Amino acid sequence: MSDEPHTQIQQIQLPSPGTPGSKAPTKTPGRAPSASADFPGPVAGAWLTRLLVVGLVLAALNLRPAITSLGALLEEVRDGLHMSGSVAGVLTSVPPFCFALFGFAAPRLARRFGPGAVVCAGMVAITAGLLIRPFAGGTVGFLAASAVALMGIAVSNVLMPVIVKRYFPDRVGTMTGLYSMALALGTAVAAAVTVPMTEALGGSWRTGLGVWAVLAVLGVLPWLGLVRDRGAAAPTSPPSSPSPSPEIPASAPAPASGLRLGRSRTAWALACFFGLQATGAYITMGWMPQIFRDAGISAGTAGLLLAVTMVMGVPLAFVIPRTAARMKNQGPIVIALGLCGLSAYAGLYFAPAEGAWAWAVLLGISNCSFPLALTMIGMRSRTGAGVVRLSAFAQSTGYLISIPGPLLVGVLYQHTGGSGLPIALMATLLLPQMVAGVVAGRDRTIEDEARMRD
Repeated sequence: MSDEPHTQIQQIQLPSPGTPGSKAPTKTPGRAPSASADFPGPVAGAWLTRLLVVGLVLAALNLRPAITSLGALLEEVRDGLHMSGSVAGVLTSVPPFCFALFGFAAPRLARRFGPGAVVCAGMVAITAGLLIRPFAGGTVGFLAASAVALMGIAVSNVLMPVIVKRYFPDRVGTMTGLYSMALALGTAVAAAVTVPMTEALGGSWRTGLGVWAVLAVLGVLPWLGLVRDRGAAAPTSPPSSPSPSPEIPASAPAPASGLRLGRSRTAWALACFFGLQATGAYITMGWMPQIFRDAGISAGTAGLLLAVTMVMGVPLAFVIPRTAARMKNQGPIVIALGLCGLSAYAGLYFAPAEGAWAWAVLLGISNCSFPLALTMIGMRSRTGAGVVRLSAFAQSTGYLISIPGPLLVGVLYQHTGGSGLPIALMATLLLPQMVAGVVAGRDRTIEDEARMRD
């Protein structure tokens, strides 16, 4: 699970080396293909390959602990900083805001400095943010330091699949699956062990949050060896060449450049579906442990329940996209995932403690709407360039849509003093999500819609 637009990149079909519109490395008899700035092939040198694999795994492990560790200790952080429920809502809205804002800077930075250097800088930012925020001394400083860490996460989020596509073009599925599992594992482990680790280290929430900087430091080390490797730099091909990743909003070829996505019903449906599922994901990561604790469940168990919800994304991130890709209409999957979510919220409302483990599993299944959204983005355009534009539109608009949700949950929590209304809000948001998903799942493309208008 995760709301990350980066875990199922293999589902989006882009021109591969050797197809028209792509630039494949030229092979010379008796010589191994070398990486080029236009389209680097597999990394030459076993040591660099191993370094990249280690770097990808460690980077992915660091892309969520800053968020889920905070969710596990949100009550202690609020008390320690004298933070109101509304401000806590702002805090849980920061991740999607940073992803929407800083994610767009990643392609430009990668073109100038190379993706390896930018990911290295992102890991440094995560480390700095995690080190500074527990000891910032106030709410403003805590928010600012969190934003620094999230800025690093945002640029790394975007560039992970780019690096996979560039360095491992013949193993995109394998490498994407590897870092997807590492991302889900980091998410779940941070949720599960933050509370017991905090207690073992003396009980201070500041130490419990700051200790995750150690993992971030480890994430920096492999990328130091890749900072000067400009073979991973973004393509220098003309604007008419498609970008090698749907995360890069590069200029599209002529057939896609005339598409007006703002007038496409499918594009807007995808943006709304993506945004509403992201809303649910960030509310879950930021508030679910608190909801379980309000029901009388211990802090440690609440963290484990969040870990169960997050870890459901490991197997389902592989199963759901493959199932969806075989179907012309993905609406039935949208409905099935939505019903799981509604069942989970009903259980949380009426019997939060009695069926807590069941609700955590059902919520984890529902939150797997994320890989489904990515799969549908890849299926709703006929061209690679169209997918690039549709992906950028749906994800950027979707993250903006997701920002108010966690904030509103914080306001409701503060003014009602309980979890009833926040749970009702989360269940209500699933209804338009299901409607948008059904519309987005229809067997049509944005090019078809453009022709219909013409």
